[in-house]
Amino acid sequence: MNAPLLQLSELTVHYPLSGAGIFGRSGHRVTHAVEGVSLTVEAGQIVALVGESGCGKSTVARAIVGLQHATSGQVIFDGTDLTGLRGSALRPYRRAIQLVHQDPYDALDPRMTVRAIVEEGLRIHRVPRGDRDAIVRGALERVGLTPADWVLDRFPHQLSGGQRQRVAIAAAIALTPRLLVADEPVSMLDVSVRASVLELIDTLRRDGLAVLIITHDLAGAVMLADRIAVMYFGRIVEEGPVGEVMDFPAHPYTRALLSAIPSPDPAVRTEPAVVPGELPDAVHPPSGCAFASRCPVAEPRCGDSVPPLIEVGAGHRAACILAARGLIPNAATPRPPSS
Repeated sequence: MNAPLLQLSELTVHYPLSGAGIFGRSGHRVTHAVEGVSLTVEAGQIVALVGESGCGKSTVARAIVGLQHATSGQVIFDGTDLTGLRGSALRPYRRAIQLVHQDPYDALDPRMTVRAIVEEGLRIHRVPRGDRDAIVRGALERVGLTPADWVLDRFPHQLSGGQRQRVAIAAAIALTPRLLVADEPVSMLDVSVRASVLELIDTLRRDGLAVLIITHDLAGAVMLADRIAVMYFGRIVEEGPVGEVMDFPAHPYTRALLSAIPSPDPAVRTEPAVVPGELPDAVHPPSGCAFASRCPVAEPRCGDSVPPLIEVGAGHRAACILAARGLIPNAATPRPPSS
């Protein structure tokens, strides 16, 4: 088998806290943003990383593209560990991995024309001046901004939200990346234009681009992704093929998220599962399962140690001691017994 294009291995990111500790002494406290995340993305594949706000999804994205240094672990791209690279050694990989930011209103410089925005990366990576115009026009037309002449000399304030996001994607793909990290690419857009942007991302994937899409919208991720990883409190708690996770959700948190997706059948009434309580303290994380204090099926032993991701199906893993034994009650769709 070919090695995955992107492989995260036990990726951990801590943010140090400044200020005095108890009795004025300097403390060495950190915020545990990401803890031991392992994930792979194959070429031509869309992987969705989903979870509620504050769970560490965007920190993972920043670590992948080199905007955030990892505390420990590895970000391996095409067989090369990027976490130890700096300066010019990292430049080729910055071109091969591109980030699409969440907010198209803040991601684009209001003083620059669309032409200058899309061309900026080409200039930084020293693409010959004579080749840039054709590349810029091709990228704009590839994302559906046609004819390119209509938009080249416009400023961001002259475009709609959906058009701005397409410009941001065009600026990313102009560098012919192999991996696109899309951080909440449609959360700031109207519902009417979300589908068209997601369809654009799917089209890019069919052209061979690998995509890691980060979102809190599980319904949208299900429609788009090949694989899905559910993140809670800095850790991946469930991961697998979309169909497998949808049909046989093995972690209580995943089931709570799925319960919030409305049924397309108007005759079917669904009641979202309300997760009680609050997130644990990221400075003093619990010693066991971080979801245990909010989990409807938690047992006392859930607080003893952090459960590892264990195989619960074909390419399907969950970090729950009950799921590993098939003991979580009230499954929406019970898994058939193995032969």
